Amino acid sequence: MQSFKALYRVSWVDTDAAQIVHFSNFFRFFERAEEEFYEHVGLTDWLGAKDVILPRVEAFCQYKKPARFNDLLEIELTVEALKEKSVKYGFKIYNKKTTELLANGYIVAVAVDRQTLRAVPIPKEVVEKLKAFCTADGAK
Repeated sequence: MQSFKALYRVSWVDTDAAQIVHFSNFFRFFERAEEEFYEHVGLTDWLGAKDVILPRVEAFCQYKKPARFNDLLEIELTVEALKEKSVKYGFKIYNKKTTELLANGYIVAVAVDRQTLRAVPIPKEVVEKLKAFCTADGAK
């Protein structure tokens, strides 16, 4: 199993008055890594341009330690589950300098027809690109 890693430096806007990252921004970091992942596997043009979209149906984050203004974060993405109509992305966020785990979590997205908003199978070309990043028990 491969993982994908993205780097992000915490901006002032990500923090509260104490210069600690606001809890809700961890989901933005997940999504930022997901966007870079799609670019990495060649799916950027596919996203949003096809008849199938991937809305989120579940999101979870467990916070371990605070991230602070100007920290360099390493966000690791894996495919924890790849089913016929859904994908579960796992995330771990580390402080790049200290290597401490700051948070972990996941999102679940379901393939949906853009017009009918009904669940449909994930397109084969997308499944093929995601398989390399599946955890051992995550494949269909």
